[in-house]
Amino acid sequence: MTDNDTTIISLPNGVRVLLIDLPQLDSASVSVFVRTGSRNESRRLNGISHVAEHMAFKGTSERNCQQINLDAERLGAEVNAHTDKDHTAYHMRGLAEHAPLFVRMLGEIVRDSSFPADELERERQVILQELAESEDDAFDTAFQLFDKACWGTHPLAQPVIGRRRNIEAFTREQLQAYVAQQYSGVNTVVAAAGRIDRDTLVREAEAALGSMPRGTPNLVAPPTFEGGLGLRRIAGNQQTHVVLGFAAPPVTDAAHTAHQLAAAVLGEGMSSPLMDTLRERLGLVYYAACSADLDDLAGQFVIEASMTPTHLPAFADEVQRLLRAHAAEIAPLHLERARNQIAVRRLQTWERPSRRLEDAVLDLFAFGRVRSRAERRAALEAVSRDEVRQVFEAILAGPVAVGAAGKLPKAAADRLHALAGV
Repeated sequence: MTDNDTTIISLPNGVRVLLIDLPQLDSASVSVFVRTGSRNESRRLNGISHVAEHMAFKGTSERNCQQINLDAERLGAEVNAHTDKDHTAYHMRGLAEHAPLFVRMLGEIVRDSSFPADELERERQVILQELAESEDDAFDTAFQLFDKACWGTHPLAQPVIGRRRNIEAFTREQLQAYVAQQYSGVNTVVAAAGRIDRDTLVREAEAALGSMPRGTPNLVAPPTFEGGLGLRRIAGNQQTHVVLGFAAPPVTDAAHTAHQLAAAVLGEGMSSPLMDTLRERLGLVYYAACSADLDDLAGQFVIEASMTPTHLPAFADEVQRLLRAHAAEIAPLHLERARNQIAVRRLQTWERPSRRLEDAVLDLFAFGRVRSRAERRAALEAVSRDEVRQVFEAILAGPVAVGAAGKLPKAAADRLHALAGV
């Protein structure tokens, strides 16, 4: 059951309009989500979703880049966009009375972007600078190596930002062809939250996106979790940045809640066994965390940390010890802590309109509906101690994937090879 303040309406061409009525607010957040991202790209086109998102604001048949920016900002509106592995999204946030205008303006950039050739050359340089920043970031690099170790040649392993040679080569015609193929009605959601007039926004959505071809769902075959090791030395780094993890179910699998709870039990917060052991008691790391990263295709149970390379052997030993200990028994106190941390985190999402919109749209893409707060809370409360324990038991029986970057002397690299079992 969906919450009472949420309405979902399907237009004739498959575009869905998701509206969350928050009458206590004087603002409105409006977004257009398209179900396409780096997991929908071939290797040759890796990065094109991100480039298309950047270029969407660079001109339409009616307005140039400067006019698009000024028309939004003279309303006081915040404008943003992002690309992820499974979706691309365009956002505006401002006064509630301007919400219909936001739908109209976002509809224009999604449906009518002209991808001017001169703007593409300029923006290409901006994206290449963004790529260089990512390449210099050891943690970004470790996560990319980790994804590759998890998913091998599956598109889910590809970085959202793409590959340098692709970014340097994309043409205006490729961008137009990709958007024409991927941006279709059944893959698009217009979402708004705040003090909104539902009927008006539905009319605006139909006017803006009703002509979009219906298309077919942008589906991707699920990957197989492979496991393995990826290493990259980055000059100038004094630390080793490690990401290691295990297979987890997709968010559509009922077992996903147990994995979320298990990750919070192990490593959410300073009092968690991961941080209390590695940092507070042993001083091995400055930072460590555990999470369950889940989408509608697959999941990852992830442990991440940064440390001095000489601490890496002890880090690896302690992580393995903690996993084995949790496969044997889950402490009731830590289970209580983890349930409450997840509940509070969800409440914080609920209280932020833009975050709540994204959460709801991803539900819509994965389940075809939006789960209610009560449903999600009941699922969290229903997970038993033994089910959490079984998560650790299962991950220890499967392959492990490791990505590491930064300072990697031979002894550290050898220990990571042993940790990954390669």
